Order: sequence, then C-alpha cells, then structure tokens
Amino acid sequence: MNTKNTILIIGGGLAGLTSAIHLSQEGFEVILIEKNQFPKHKVCGEYVSNEVLPYLEILGVNPFEHQAKRIHRFQFSGLSGTTLDIELPLGGFGISRFALDQILVDRAIVLGVQVVQATVKSVVFQETQFQITTSNNQCFKADYVLGAYGKRSNIDITLSRKFIQKKSSWLGVKAHYKADFPSDVVALHNFNGGYCGLSKVETDHINLCYLADYKSFKKYKNIDAYQKSVLYKNKELKTFFENSEIVFDVPLTISQISFDKKEPVTDHILMIGDSAGLIHPLCGNGMAMAIHSAKIAASLLVAQRLQNISRDQLEDLYTKQWNLAFQKRLKAGRLIQQALQNKRLTRIGVSLVGTSPYVLKNIIKSTHGHPLV
Repeated sequence: MNTKNTILIIGGGLAGLTSAIHLSQEGFEVILIEKNQFPKHKVCGEYVSNEVLPYLEILGVNPFEHQAKRIHRFQFSGLSGTTLDIELPLGGFGISRFALDQILVDRAIVLGVQVVQATVKSVVFQETQFQITTSNNQCFKADYVLGAYGKRSNIDITLSRKFIQKKSSWLGVKAHYKADFPSDVVALHNFNGGYCGLSKVETDHINLCYLADYKSFKKYKNIDAYQKSVLYKNKELKTFFENSEIVFDVPLTISQISFDKKEPVTDHILMIGDSAGLIHPLCGNGMAMAIHSAKIAASLLVAQRLQNISRDQLEDLYTKQWNLAFQKRLKAGRLIQQALQNKRLTRIGVSLVGTSPYVLKNIIKSTHGHPLV
C-alpha cells in the first residue's frame, strides 16, 4: 500500500467524518474506520451552534438543505418553577445524528474517502508510521492517525489513558418524541441530579436527551419509573412527557460518561471530538466542538505537508491550539459538573441563572466560539 500522505481516522462520528472530508478535499489519501453501520441514532443533544456553519459550507455541507431547524431562542427552567426565555447570542440548528452522520459520510465517499466498517484492535507506532489492525485481521498503514472514536473505547484501555481507569457516575438517555414544540427553541430543564435538553430535528420530532447521576438512577426499576419520580418534579418536563408520544421503541442509553481531562495527543495519535474532551451538556456545544477540533487537526496536517513541520512540532501545535480553543470551555463544564454533584450549590446556581438573563447569556457566550472560517 502506498502510504504517502495517508491519514487514517478511527471513528466515523462528527469529528471523524468532518476531518475526512477536509483532508480529502486537500488531496490526502484518507481511510476512515467505523465499527457501526451508517446511519445510526446516538445519544446526543442534536443541537449545533452556528459557529461551525461557515466551515461546513466550505466542506460542501449545508444542513438546511436537509431540513435542519433554525434555532435562535433558549429556554431554561429550574426546579423552583422559574422559566427563562432568551435570544441565543449566535444561534444554532437542530438535526439528528442519524441524518447528519449520513450526510457527512455521503460527502466523504463522493470525495474518495475509503470507509471501512470494522473494529480497530490495535494501533502501533513504529519509527515514522502507524500500523492499525482490525478485529477481522485487516491491516492498514498510515503516516498519521486521528482518534475520533468517541467518549470511551477499548482503544483507550490499550493506550492506558488515565480517564478510562476511573468510574464515572453519569448516564445519558435519549429518545425522539412527537409533541407540540417550537422549531426555533432549544430548551434545558434542570432536575435533581441532572439536566434535560429538548429541540426539534429535521423530521419535526423533538429530541429529548438528558444526563443523570447514575447513583440516583439505579434506585429505580427502569427509565420510566425514574422519569416519573425525578424528572416530573420539573413542571416543564412533566408537561412535556404527559403531552408527547415517544417515537423510538425504547430510549437509547449510554453509561460511564466521563468529563475528566483527556490528552489531545496520546502515543502520537491526534485525538479529536469526544476522544479529546467532553463538555458538560449545560454548555450545549459538544457537536460544534467536535467539528471545530476536526478543523484544527486537519488544518495542521495540511500545514505539515506544505511546510514540512516535524511530527513533534505538529503534536505541540495541535495541543496548544486545542487548549486555546477548548480549555476554558471544558474547565467551565467541569465546574458545572462539580456543582451538580452538590445539591446546595445546584439550588443556588439554578436560582441565580433562572432570575438573571444576563448571567445566562454570559454562560452561553463563554462556552461557544466565534464563527469558523
């Protein structure tokens, strides 16, 4: 196999597909390995900040051609019953991962990206090249590898990443519903031990996705019992559940969601998307961050080829640019997570946000970036 200018990407989510499209447009040979078939529903808030729209257009992707919902209002409610409705500083759009991932993989294939359905078993770096082996004994070689496999993976275990050794107390739940809900709103509702987001997607269904404290969740027999006992204490959520119809057969769940600090580079692999760091849902910007991180990595790989930057220099630049773009956002997310685990701090914080549009707007601004060009 000719490995000149070959980039291998592990994972076909937002970050992996975006970087594949970018690099393919720049003439790289790109191999993308994804263990699941496309398309697939995933536990995700499905709200994307408009900060990434200019970049997506450069990549030949227009979400609004696929009925994405334009969102410019934000609603917030706490257990106290206080509800706040503000204009989003930048706005965003709502689209399901089922649709967006398919749009991106179709674009990648058109550009010549080699998409392989397989599970990566090992990644070994020797001298100047990577050797990647899959569980079905396929072997690939590449000059650079991007890790875009999501929140946690067996790859993290083989790489001995620190965060994977710790148990996390967070559980994610997601489903689509039919209900009367405004298309231009993304809502965030607090409940004891977590937050629940609501927004419309391209099918006119409402995506409901929440993060829950697993210790509290496991006291109940099932998701329905938990929702009725805990989420219903927020009157906005109670009203929604009582006036909606679930579309999915059963809600999707994901456990062991970790917000611990991760390294942007591990064993010479450039980590992008959730593989590099996960922001708390209150910040509502995880999808845009994944796309942004892909842009940083892809742009640096283009610069490396043009300017003959060494691997060490590339890794150092990526770490610095990644930290500059996301470190403050992730720090804010971790502080919010810690507050959520303290009931007294949660009550104080929710009360403050619920009574002050100014505070809420500043929180949103601090966790969102500027339009990418």
